[in-house]
Amino acid sequence: MSVVRTQALPRLPDDVKMSPADYKGIRPIWCPGCGDYGILNAVIQVLARNQVDPSRLAVVSGIGCSGRFPAFVKSYGFHGVHGRVLPVATGLKLARPDLTVLAVGGDGDGLAIGMGHLPHAIRRNVDITYLLFDNHIYGLTKGQPSPTTEVGHKTHASPFGVSEYPINPLAMALVSGATFVARGFSSHTKHLADIIEAAMEHRGFSFVQIMTPCVTFYDNYKVWKATAWEIGPDHDPSDFQAALRLATEAEGLPIGIVYRTERPTYLDRLAAGLKDSERLQARRRYDPEQDAALLDSILQRYR
Repeated sequence: MSVVRTQALPRLPDDVKMSPADYKGIRPIWCPGCGDYGILNAVIQVLARNQVDPSRLAVVSGIGCSGRFPAFVKSYGFHGVHGRVLPVATGLKLARPDLTVLAVGGDGDGLAIGMGHLPHAIRRNVDITYLLFDNHIYGLTKGQPSPTTEVGHKTHASPFGVSEYPINPLAMALVSGATFVARGFSSHTKHLADIIEAAMEHRGFSFVQIMTPCVTFYDNYKVWKATAWEIGPDHDPSDFQAALRLATEAEGLPIGIVYRTERPTYLDRLAAGLKDSERLQARRRYDPEQDAALLDSILQRYR
């Protein structure tokens, strides 16, 4: 099993302490029993146990029930438009590499209107963490089927049953080249917090699918609770083929870190490219004979 380097989260000064309650923003207004409360509690646990500096954390969201998330966490926040959480988060990280950027979005936001952004964010390996809140339904707009709704499931918008087969988010992230892929369950809060912490410490794009029941329009809580099982130490997260088998062939609902590897981030490659460019420009700047020859060759074209 290979060892993957991680990065420390931005900490508060030693003389400043924050409790879990101090990391909470305004009071959440999700439906009673919504799985998103478990995700919020897990994120708060991670921030408090690491004493993360809120002034160096930014939470970005799109549209949907998860879109309210930035207001519930004491940090910088940005509530963007539907499906555009990853472009906003990417731009923010490129402009402010010193910030830890946490992107949140639902299965409709991320796998329907925002689907085109996901594989490109993955292949760029931008150093952000993306939490996909997956409840298999459009909860905010009252229960239309989403890209992860099971085939045959009936909703008021699909009275004869969903005809399309669902997307497998883990498999899609793996084959797109993600360097960190995991799945959590909102009711396993401590386990989920451990996953989110590892994702935020990962250098590169980390993708976490979080099963979070919509108790109002598609209550999958009992099904997922009965089938969820934690991935054990016998799974090697550096083994891509084993990760792909886990994502596509495993029975039940495996939760935990599925795959983790190391690759230069987008900013790493950008910085390396700029250095090459600077070296090239510096070499040309101090070579007048080469510049004169180049200019003469250009002028010859017009004579």
